[in-house]
Amino acid sequence: MTSPLDSFRQPLDPSHELPIYRQLYERIRDAITRGALRPGERVPPVRGLAGELGVARGTVELAYQLLTSEGYLLARGPAGTVVSPQLAGRTAAAPPVLVAPDTVERALPGLIAHGPTLRPFQLGVPALDAFPRALWSRLCARRLRQQSASMLAYPEPCGYGPLREAVAGYLGISRGIACDPAQVFICAGYQGALDLISRTLLEPGQRYWHEDPGYPRGRELLRRAGGVPVPVAVDADGLRVEDGIARAPDARFALVTPSQQSPTGVALSLPRRLALLDWAASSGAWIVEDDYDSEYRYAGFPLPALKSLDRAGRVLYTGTFSKVLYPALRLGYLVVPAGLVEDFVRAQQVFSSGCAELLQATLCDFMQEGHFARHLKRTRALYAQRRQWLRKALEERLGERLRFADTPGGLHLIGALDQDDLAVARRAHAEGLGLQALNAWCVEARREPALIMSFTNVTDEQFSGRLAERLAPLLT
Repeated sequence: MTSPLDSFRQPLDPSHELPIYRQLYERIRDAITRGALRPGERVPPVRGLAGELGVARGTVELAYQLLTSEGYLLARGPAGTVVSPQLAGRTAAAPPVLVAPDTVERALPGLIAHGPTLRPFQLGVPALDAFPRALWSRLCARRLRQQSASMLAYPEPCGYGPLREAVAGYLGISRGIACDPAQVFICAGYQGALDLISRTLLEPGQRYWHEDPGYPRGRELLRRAGGVPVPVAVDADGLRVEDGIARAPDARFALVTPSQQSPTGVALSLPRRLALLDWAASSGAWIVEDDYDSEYRYAGFPLPALKSLDRAGRVLYTGTFSKVLYPALRLGYLVVPAGLVEDFVRAQQVFSSGCAELLQATLCDFMQEGHFARHLKRTRALYAQRRQWLRKALEERLGERLRFADTPGGLHLIGALDQDDLAVARRAHAEGLGLQALNAWCVEARREPALIMSFTNVTDEQFSGRLAERLAPLLT
């Protein structure tokens, strides 16, 4: 006699376009919606099912976690996992588009360079050798000497006032964003800005669009805050706004990188910018604009920020100093619409920013005295040179095995290849290289295999050549 569970114990197809965990997820969900698995019925333990299917335990765990997050399964600790009793008497409908809980560090080892070790090709790290450490130390020491007793008290929760003024002035000149310093909140990087947004505006169960491919940590942070992620495809014109409206017209947020999409480097076209703004205005949704790498463009002028086109007050604009100065600074900023200032002030008074005022004051001096503008100008020229060094070395050593996209800016190269980019990236990580596979940034999308490689810390032509020699044996 066959069991309802036998149907999803059948072997899974590793050559299928869907990942293994997704095949298993759909197989179990289908058994539940058809009634083959009844409410309260226990599903096999993770270890046992993984052994029967010949897959890793983590694969089964991902499928179970996704089904649990959608309400199909219920974990009961030592008693095992069962089909949710709440489904009794109901016909299960097709679920909303959701993303499995992101195992970011496992799927993308080395996505963030924690600790003192910096891997070659490591993403998200500026040229650490080019940061003016001596100047920064002098500015910081001067602030320490001038420190008064009042500066030892609790800092301003929304950020150091003069720094907020400096950021507002900088954005007005460089990004065309007219804002009052009161609309600027100093946060612990981009993740700190997203955390503040989620605590202030997001309610559990609300859906949000995210770019596919897109930055994994951003979508994961909102998911863990209770949001329901909806992947929206990206093409040569950026986020496919019409797809987002078709899949989730009632979404609460759209997470976008319009000036330089992360990681593909494409810009959101003007028609789509206007369509996105129109959707947000008509539906009461919010757009979270991550102005990713907008400072670094090597052809033409920087594109205007989406926020500069916002007439209905629906865009929350975020930026970070991690990519232009150094990541350990952990300072970023969030610009909110004027009508939301009071709500964000109340939230920040409860949760605070987690940003040391000494570093905020030092950064303020760095900006007000003109050092920030000079640093940007110097590093733009430096990165253009390093980008050229690395691309030339890889093309000379690898030829057609790695074909580069002509992106106008950013801090990384994207090289297409004719083999599994995920497998190449795994081999590269094992050899101490920090590059990434483009398809590791995807949820539903499947892109042409490609590698993402930072050039910011490629210090000379000889180093570029050595990196090309290390990478070549991995592309066989």
